Order: sequence, then C-alpha cells, then structure tokens
Amino acid sequence: MSGTSVAIAITMGDPAGIGPEIVVKAFRDAPDATRGAFVAGDVATLRRASQALAGPGEPAWPVAEIASAAEVAAVPPRCVPVLQVIAPPQNIVPGQISAEAGRAAGDCVVWAARAALRGEIAAIVTAPLHKEALSAAGFPYPGHTELLQAEAAAHLGCGVAEVPVRMMLANDELRTVLVSIHMSLRHAIEAVQFDGVLQTLRITHHALSRVLGRAPRIGVAGLNPHAGEGGLFGLEEREIIAPAIAAARAEGIAADGPHAPDTVFMRARDKHGVQGSGEFDVVVAMYHDQGLIPVKYLGVEKGVNVTLGLPLVRTSPDHGTAFDIAGMGLADASSLVEALRMARTLGSA
Repeated sequence: MSGTSVAIAITMGDPAGIGPEIVVKAFRDAPDATRGAFVAGDVATLRRASQALAGPGEPAWPVAEIASAAEVAAVPPRCVPVLQVIAPPQNIVPGQISAEAGRAAGDCVVWAARAALRGEIAAIVTAPLHKEALSAAGFPYPGHTELLQAEAAAHLGCGVAEVPVRMMLANDELRTVLVSIHMSLRHAIEAVQFDGVLQTLRITHHALSRVLGRAPRIGVAGLNPHAGEGGLFGLEEREIIAPAIAAARAEGIAADGPHAPDTVFMRARDKHGVQGSGEFDVVVAMYHDQGLIPVKYLGVEKGVNVTLGLPLVRTSPDHGTAFDIAGMGLADASSLVEALRMARTLGSA
C-alpha cells in the first residue's frame, strides 16, 4: 500500500444490526483506541445509533460529519467523525434483513477497500454485515473476506486466485488461521489439498513474521480425530498435510504437526495471559469451525478477525450483526475496540 496516511476507516456494518451502536460506543468509551479513526458510512445512521444509546435526559454522543479522511486530525475530541460515503439508506428497521441494508454495508466496504488500496487510509476495521442481506443486495460474495479479495485483485489487475487470502482469528490467548473459510463442511474437507495447506502456511509465516519480528511457531491441526491415528481414521494427514508441512519446513517455515485437533489448541494457548508462553504462536486449522470454536470459547468479546494476504490491513470484531439485540443499546463494543488496536499494530508493522 502506498501513501503515508495514518487514518483508520471503520465501516459502519449493516445499519439494521449492532454495527452503528458498537462504533459509537467505541468512540465514547475507548478514546485511545479510536484516536485517528473515522467512520465510513452514513451520518444519519450513526446519529440514530448515538441517540439510541443516550440515557433518559442525557444528550446523544456528538457525531461530526467530515469531508475527507484528512480532516480526522482536526476533529475535536469526544465525538464520532463520519465520512458520508454512501447514499443514505432508507426504511431500515433494526433487526430486519433487507437488501437496502445489505447494499449500504457492502458499499461502505467497497469504498474503504479502494481508499486503502490507493493509500488514502492506513487500515480498515469492518463492523459486522449480514451475509444474507449482502446477497440480497446483489453482491456475489459470501462475506467481507471474499469481497476484499476481489477488490484487491481488481486493483492489482490480476485474477482473484492470484490474491490468496486467509482468515486469522486472534485473542489474548490464541491465534488460529484457517485453510478454508466459508463453505459447507463437505466442501471444506475436499478443500484440504497439498497446495492449499502449503499456501496457508506460507501466508501465516509471512504475516506473523511482520507482527512478531521473528518466524512464528506454527502448530498444524490434523483433519481427522487423533490426526488420523496413522491412517486408521483417514489418510489426509499422511498423504496431504504432513507432506505440505515438510515442504514448508524446507522453505524455513517453523511448522509442526499434524497434531490431534482436540489438543493442539490447548498446547498453543498462552498461559496466564503471558504472550508467547504457549508451545505455538498460531495454529493452522483445516476448516472454519475447527479453528473458530476454540478462539470464540475463550471469549468473543476479545476476539479479532484479521484477513491475511491482502495488500491492505483489515481487521474486524469476532461476532455478527446480532439482530436480536440491535437498537437496544446492549451490544458489547470490546471486540471492535480490540480490532482497532490490532489494526493500528498491523498498520505500523
């Protein structure tokens, strides 16, 4: 990414979900994390969210409209700076899926991705969008990751396959990177192939080397129970995963495994919050739920989603739109705050 911008854009997420309110809460409650950040979204939506969070007789947290990302530094403290990047969405009902809400959320991400690729902003933090609403709006992507991958490929003038990306979920105790992301379990198993596993190890090594300042210790989970038990419970470990690990090690990547999936995450977990005290710095998991359940069990409120492999920095909170509590002021902004802190760290790495 070219340019010298240090501003971080927070996309507002689905306006019918909790995105706008956790964004306001983050600015209100975590000024250190939101310093130098602004919202790429809709001014009226953020003002409604701010008003909904105000207690009886309390003024709403101020929302200030800015004309460009460069104006962030001049915005007075104790307010939410918003850059109007979309047409104001109409007829949004909290907690209801709609194409209008999906279009607003998706268009904010497209704007932020293009701004980051042009070097106009330092990083993107994406508030949650709803995949069904995104689809209803006509976006041909199952989520943020694939949309950002497509935007990066278009910017680079290459095919999507030439911009391989991976999802990393991280909190204070554990990091995990996924070989496959949004697909059925049946297709995820079929996606465990030599090239995909090796590519995941390469992407993980490159990304975390920048963050840690050294080669990460990568633990690799098997696909089958007991990592196949020598072929008794499946051959993927012996025929696919182990050869990919060997190839990675030949390139100088500190990968180890395949290990039993039911124990490798415990071995990687940082003990007593001491970073680096686990046996591994990160675990490469073979599919979505295998890797995400351990991280989310340790605490969704501190989890951060990071997209690895993009020519831009993108993080997000480790939760969805929570339509069941949207508009009630009950949503916890902790994960968004951690995503902002992670984006700042990655942006300066």
